[in-house]
Amino acid sequence: QVQLVESGGGLVQAGGSLRLSCAASGSIFSINDMSWYRQAPGKQRELVAELTSDGSTNYEDSVKGRFTISRDNAKNTVYLQMNSPKPEDTAVYYCTADVISPDSEYASYWGQGTQVTVSS
Repeated sequence: QVQLVESGGGLVQAGGSLRLSCAASGSIFSINDMSWYRQAPGKQRELVAELTSDGSTNYEDSVKGRFTISRDNAKNTVYLQMNSPKPEDTAVYYCTADVISPDSEYASYWGQGTQVTVSS
């Protein structure tokens, strides 16, 4: 079993900065893609940023140039640096990881979510 634990959420002023972290632990041989999703009240969950094992990134259009996804493979941790956040970035943010177990089994895992609130 694998656990993803997010941290770093909270209240931030528009134009400020915030860094989210997500650490994976448990039965892990390797991790392929790691991503951040978000879900605002009354809206569908959407992909914010993804980072593949070979270093390729993909961002949702509204966060391009403001958010940066990165990872520390030695720590099985993915980060989301949020610069110049806007009130519309307010949401619960979830990390995901595509994990290969020592038994060569593949599974995707989600964190429990962390609330980010951007005040105007």
